[in-house]
Amino acid sequence: MSKVQIAVLALVGFLAAAPAAQAQQRPYIGFVYPAGGQQGTTFQIRVGGQGVDDANEAIVSGVGVSARVVECRRRLNNQELQLLREQVNELKRGLGGKAPAGAKSAAKRAASPESTMMASPATPTKTPAPAKDAPTLNLVARIDGMIADFVQRPACASLSSIVIVEVTMSPDAPPGQRELVLATPRGVSNPLVFHVGQLPEVSRKPMRTAELQVLGKEEQALRKRPEEEVEDRVTVPCTLNGQIASGEVNRYRFEARKGQRLVISAQARNLVPYIADAVPGWFQPVMTLYDARGKEVAYSDDYRFKPDPTILYQVPKDGQYVLQITDAIFRGREDFVYRVTMGEMPFVTSIFPLGGRAGAPATVRMKGWNLEGAELTPPAPDAAPGVHPVAASREGLVSNCLPFALDTLPECVEKEPNNDPPHAQKVELPIIVNGRIDRPGDWDVFQFTGRAGDTIVAEVYARRLDSPLDSFLKLTDAGGKLLAINDDHEDPASGVNTHDADSYLMVKLPADGTYYVHLGDTARHGGEEYAYRLRLSPPQPDFALFVVPSSVGLRSKTTGAVNVQAVRKDGFAGPIKIGLKHPPEGFSSAPVSLSPTQAVARLTVRTTLTESKQPVNLSVEGRANIKGRDVAHDAVPAEDRMQAFLWRHLVPAEEMKAMVFNPSYQPPAKRAPRVPAPPAAEKKPPTASVDSAAGKPKFTKQQVASRLRQLKILFEDGLLTDSFYDQKVAECEAAQ
Repeated sequence: MSKVQIAVLALVGFLAAAPAAQAQQRPYIGFVYPAGGQQGTTFQIRVGGQGVDDANEAIVSGVGVSARVVECRRRLNNQELQLLREQVNELKRGLGGKAPAGAKSAAKRAASPESTMMASPATPTKTPAPAKDAPTLNLVARIDGMIADFVQRPACASLSSIVIVEVTMSPDAPPGQRELVLATPRGVSNPLVFHVGQLPEVSRKPMRTAELQVLGKEEQALRKRPEEEVEDRVTVPCTLNGQIASGEVNRYRFEARKGQRLVISAQARNLVPYIADAVPGWFQPVMTLYDARGKEVAYSDDYRFKPDPTILYQVPKDGQYVLQITDAIFRGREDFVYRVTMGEMPFVTSIFPLGGRAGAPATVRMKGWNLEGAELTPPAPDAAPGVHPVAASREGLVSNCLPFALDTLPECVEKEPNNDPPHAQKVELPIIVNGRIDRPGDWDVFQFTGRAGDTIVAEVYARRLDSPLDSFLKLTDAGGKLLAINDDHEDPASGVNTHDADSYLMVKLPADGTYYVHLGDTARHGGEEYAYRLRLSPPQPDFALFVVPSSVGLRSKTTGAVNVQAVRKDGFAGPIKIGLKHPPEGFSSAPVSLSPTQAVARLTVRTTLTESKQPVNLSVEGRANIKGRDVAHDAVPAEDRMQAFLWRHLVPAEEMKAMVFNPSYQPPAKRAPRVPAPPAAEKKPPTASVDSAAGKPKFTKQQVASRLRQLKILFEDGLLTDSFYDQKVAECEAAQ
């Protein structure tokens, strides 16, 4: 089946599932900024999405990190915007037209997430606001922030609702990648990557919602950044956070010393794997390093096969340097978020071998930068077969993570010379060979003995284990006759990889005799980092499961559904029984079975609960009988994401969450309803606007009712004062 056919089938499945997804009104988040923070700090972040206006909980996976929702900034309409402008102007008049600079700045820092989030330790302390003016100043700053965020026609409506979240990281929070989700009274959002960092953080001012670009008038939608914000001065080591707007370039100036081995590593596509309406389907950052004279000294637009660039630079002399980052084709939007770590950090460029046998001691050699005295922590001795992250640590700093595979088959190491059949390395099946394509043009050849009718599998694990190898496999007989050949083999379980570069063969041998497996790089590249694991064995039928989406919202005492997708391996064609594994109290599912011809099953989840105060974790399990053995696998929670209008990918998540909500539940008012006082006897009520020609009120009952609803919502959100609210309600009553 071609990739186009697979993509079309995936699109049909997605459209079939769309009504159910819409019925659940699942919250969606499209970016988190900044997408992480330093251990031992408390800071605020912006989460942009859709259907999150009533978000009441933020959850970060793992331990040592807590988060709470501070404010939800829903997308305003024009009428609400006008009301807020009138309100803030009235407040400013009450402050004498303009608040004292020190008081205003202090209030903004207290009320504005953007200001507190970007505060620098070097910022001088200003005079605090007078106590009597502080509440008014806080309200002015809050409304000004919402007005500044307003965009008439956002470039992406699904990013235009903003949730401000306060995050607290304990000093001993384990560093590395986490996941962040938002919970609302009606469900849990998709997860996005969130990092616990070890270095001081520098964050640029958040960008406002990007405006829709009109053909021929694109310059009107470009971000107008003040000149003083184009370049920031920073101190190495640090982590840089920013968002890229259309046509924007960010620069960072820093001091460096001769001999420093700087690692400058960006994360962008890692934070938001796919942007469906962008080509390519992700933020493609480009980093350039300049010296004090403006001469380019280093450049990177990717790191090997990954779109996120990394610069490894040994400083030749003391002085100032400037790091520049932008998008490769100068696109931009608020979800073009990046994190760049910069300093003499440990960085692992390659490990060997790429895996080992489960339960056996693992000896792993590593290469990279700033690894003197560093130790690589292998998987635990009791780690199960599968892929596990490993990292090096040096003086308390943790390096980048690399995948390490564990399997149950016997293992050996490739031995040179084995470049052709006369010098082939003899192996006995089953075996996993750990090897390298040592140099450009190198071939590794392995010889085994087979019998007529035997089926053998040759499978390469390289790109799926972060090796740059683009493998190429072929099988020949003793006379050199080509029996099978493969370059790329699609693996739906390969996560965010967009190039299925690993090769796979499953061949029935025609006769007794000697056979040769040839392994090389398609582009004739090679080097010590071009490592691989080659499995040579009879077929090992098996399966993997993915449950999509990674969260489900259920109405009280009713049902919801998720899709469970099966990835069959080595020709496995048996039925798979699917159900919830050890469901928590109040949850159940009727088992469903995937027939040998099915790839997707619909699993119905039932609840007897009226509501759940917090999200709960669910686990989906699949069981099958394979060669007389009962085999069970947990389904991996995943998000079905589109890349650049067509290709779809299963992006794994850490947890599957469920939320039960009461559809009739109405949250308590955030502020007590206001009952306007009757006008004083000596004052005349406001006069309604009247159409002089017809002698009738200018506004209809529906318009007045809509206005009253808007006033009520803004008042309950704490955005209108009592007096302003009373005045506007009186105007509405007079207009009826």
